[in-house]
Amino acid sequence: MKARFLIPIGLFLVLVVFLALGLQHDPREIPSPLVDKPAPQFKVAQLIAEDKTFSPQDMKGQVWMLNVWASWCVACRVEHPLLMEIGKSKAVPLIGLDYKDTRPAALKFLSQHGDPYTLAIVDTDGRVGIDFGVYGVPETFIIDKQGVIRHKQIGPITEEALQKTIMPLIEKLKKS
Repeated sequence: MKARFLIPIGLFLVLVVFLALGLQHDPREIPSPLVDKPAPQFKVAQLIAEDKTFSPQDMKGQVWMLNVWASWCVACRVEHPLLMEIGKSKAVPLIGLDYKDTRPAALKFLSQHGDPYTLAIVDTDGRVGIDFGVYGVPETFIIDKQGVIRHKQIGPITEEALQKTIMPLIEKLKKS
């Protein structure tokens, strides 16, 4: 009879342990299977010069950031001032991937809020985002000189993430 009560208590304790372990993880630190793998290859139109294209091959030999954003994204507006700082500092080429958006809306957004990007490109149908495993916007990728993804930031870039993770990694990758 006592064993009958021990089984539910044991299951409850196991559940509590799993819950406690899960609560210790930052939900923005979802491991990406693409980190330490070559960035997906694509060729898409530029946002402003729509007759020109961009491909990751164009960045070979450079450390660069790919920021996935959209004009309809509220969180993108939150991180935009930090992107403006990165763009002004010219510390790293910043490529903006306008995700599932319209060209007029994206151009209006950049006109109103400023254009931090070295170059902005268009992913109207979301295929490039899918290849990069984008969960939602914004997301930012750090890509090394060989075209390998070295970091994925899910959600808006914060001042803390920029100072403690992103910029130190960029500086390290530039030296290697």
